[in-house]
Amino acid sequence: MVYLGLGLLLTINQSSYIYFPTPEVHIKWVSARSMQNAGETIRIDVVNEGQPKALLYFGGNAEAVAYNAPTFRQLFPDYTLYLMNYRGYGGSTGKPDEASLYADALALFDMVSREHQSISTIGRSLGSGVATYLASKRQVDRLVLVTPFDSITNVAARQFPVYPVSIMLREKYDSISRVADIRAKTLILIADNDRVIGASHGHKLAAAFPATQVVKHMLQNEGHNSVSSNPQYYELMRDFLSY
Repeated sequence: MVYLGLGLLLTINQSSYIYFPTPEVHIKWVSARSMQNAGETIRIDVVNEGQPKALLYFGGNAEAVAYNAPTFRQLFPDYTLYLMNYRGYGGSTGKPDEASLYADALALFDMVSREHQSISTIGRSLGSGVATYLASKRQVDRLVLVTPFDSITNVAARQFPVYPVSIMLREKYDSISRVADIRAKTLILIADNDRVIGASHGHKLAAAFPATQVVKHMLQNEGHNSVSSNPQYYELMRDFLSY
């Protein structure tokens, strides 16, 4: 009975384990753009307006993406940055789910493509699933995946090995299945002490790419949430996106 009860709770409350919406953040010099999609208003934080190239950023499941703005403005001066607040996050309306995040990412790309000919993307943690999906559906120039997973199903199976999570989960985020449709040169950054996703999931994702298409780096002595405190984190992204 305990087994069945816990399994039922995991199934019913699974979205609460994946999404942790953050409040709206205002930074004086960051522009806010509203994007309408499927009856919802998605807030996009925009940095370095008017640059020739665009960089789309999809954050982690509990990340207020606007806080990246000061560093990204200095790090990527040749890019206009578009930081998407997921549904229910940072002033966006609605509730997050896998299909909606994918749809919003496609809508953002299509909106931005009217202003920029070159579009690259960064996805961190949960955002790696969004970025991977986008890169499989649109022509992305460069793709950066930070602490990514092969699929949320595989991550959950490692955490809850006694349950048939492949059947229980509604949210799959099956990034590894998208690799065959991705053409962008890809950088994958893995934290060697990642206890949230597990470094092995990032290695599996990287191994699915052709060797000539992917660059993989391990950030030593870093956990899932500490990678951005490592100077290499910014250096590797800057060098990879300076092309």
